[in-house]
Amino acid sequence: MLQKPIGLFDSGVGGLTVVSEIIRQLPNEDVVYFGDVGRYPYGPRSKDIILQFTRQDVAFLREQDVKFIVAACNTASAVALETVAGENDIEMLGVINPGARAAAETTQNGKIGIIGTHATITSDSYPKAIHHIDSNIKVFSLACPLFVPLAEEGYQDKEASYLIAQDYLKILKENGIDTLVLGCTHYPLLKKLIQDVMGDGVTLIDSATATAREVKDHLEQKGLLRDTNPDPDYKFYVSDVPDKFAPVAERFLGRRVDNIIRVDITKY
Repeated sequence: MLQKPIGLFDSGVGGLTVVSEIIRQLPNEDVVYFGDVGRYPYGPRSKDIILQFTRQDVAFLREQDVKFIVAACNTASAVALETVAGENDIEMLGVINPGARAAAETTQNGKIGIIGTHATITSDSYPKAIHHIDSNIKVFSLACPLFVPLAEEGYQDKEASYLIAQDYLKILKENGIDTLVLGCTHYPLLKKLIQDVMGDGVTLIDSATATAREVKDHLEQKGLLRDTNPDPDYKFYVSDVPDKFAPVAERFLGRRVDNIIRVDITKY
């Protein structure tokens, strides 16, 4: 069990920010990642379809004999994870609760902003999770759909991106938040840009960082954390077009990504 890999899935490439943090914080662990790029994005889909896709993603990772599963996808975490976790005998963690916990611990003035896709924001998952911790915290949620293509296209340093971010985030600045949750796994690539717009008085919460930290804590508590592994193995699977996946993946991970394998996820 100790030597088994950690499994992660996402609707596309954004979850690789979580993979990057897992690799950084848990350097001795093997990793299996599945990116459902052929059916990306999950956000606009119905709850039933998101449930179906999440069940298939989990079934695939279970076939890879993983010891723990991370839903590195805000939409799946918000809409389907609780149901699917209840159907399986393997422990799972999404990205929403770790981000919510980190934000609640960080805020000083009790005003937290959440940015994410339309699906994540309309699910109300982050406010519910934060209010479960502290009902007195005021939460301001905002969908920022253009941030995803900007991250994927490497537009972090473009003036147009700054103007878009400025336009999106001005309402959160006006509401006086002191903590901002990056509620989409793509958004950490835009961290510097978002910080520049929000200013030094606002602390950014990267759900990927918080999630990796909780995975580490969990595995430590269960005695499943590997102490040594001289040659950790990272495997990447996708549901479509691996050649387009590689350059984006390298941007997200900051390293070359080889041996990307295409799978037929509909079999699961």
